Amino acid sequence: MNLKEKLAQQKPLLGTFIKSTHFHNTEVLAHTNLDVLCLDAEHAPFDRGNLDTCILAAKSKQKPVVVRIPDSENSTILNALDTGADGVVIPHVLNAEHARRIVKKCFFGPDGRGYAGSTRFADYTTNKLSENLLANKNETCVIAQIEDLEAVDNIDEICQVEGIDCIFIGRMDLTVALQQTDASHPRVMEAVEKIVIACKKHNKNCGMFVGDLTELPRWIKAGVSLFLLSSDHGFMLSGAAQLEQTFSKAIEQSNE
Repeated sequence: MNLKEKLAQQKPLLGTFIKSTHFHNTEVLAHTNLDVLCLDAEHAPFDRGNLDTCILAAKSKQKPVVVRIPDSENSTILNALDTGADGVVIPHVLNAEHARRIVKKCFFGPDGRGYAGSTRFADYTTNKLSENLLANKNETCVIAQIEDLEAVDNIDEICQVEGIDCIFIGRMDLTVALQQTDASHPRVMEAVEKIVIACKKHNKNCGMFVGDLTELPRWIKAGVSLFLLSSDHGFMLSGAAQLEQTFSKAIEQSNE
């Protein structure tokens, strides 16, 4: 079952962000049981070569991989999908018309995704045109990130756009947009809940990042199913902190 099919089932899926542009981190995390990896090309310095090698690293273990791209330009979307990403996370989707334009750019057709049979997506000319068209239709995931007040106001209309596989809540940008510094502020939580409720109303998959993992049961119960949590950087920092604590405790015990 591919990622698009898993998203459609709306069962809990767990992934993480990758902030390091070298393929080693992606390759290591591809050995885990995470459902998906997300290369964060919006907030980390990924270029086309980095994306290419990191996607290849994920594919070496058949690990689903999506790219959070820096913008919704045709060339940016095309680059991520041609190099073999299973989908794109598109930031700052503002309204239904914006969402419809994005969907069109992700799929082959008039004014849509440009076609080339020489890409990794197309198995380097070894697939037939008909096979590539079908794969694009059945496997490409479009994840719309909601993180602006305009988008919250338009969330019901955005949820009704065909071709959006998941609405992903960008909670930190929402926090900033609401002029808050606490991602758990009541105004932020109200906006998040409004998005979650709209997704449930329109039977649209909903995803989010949360910093406080104690919130997870609440959001899973509310119907959120895609969680992109922590990052490769986060794993390194928390692992180092845990090691330091264990070592400090060992020193204390040795002095008893």
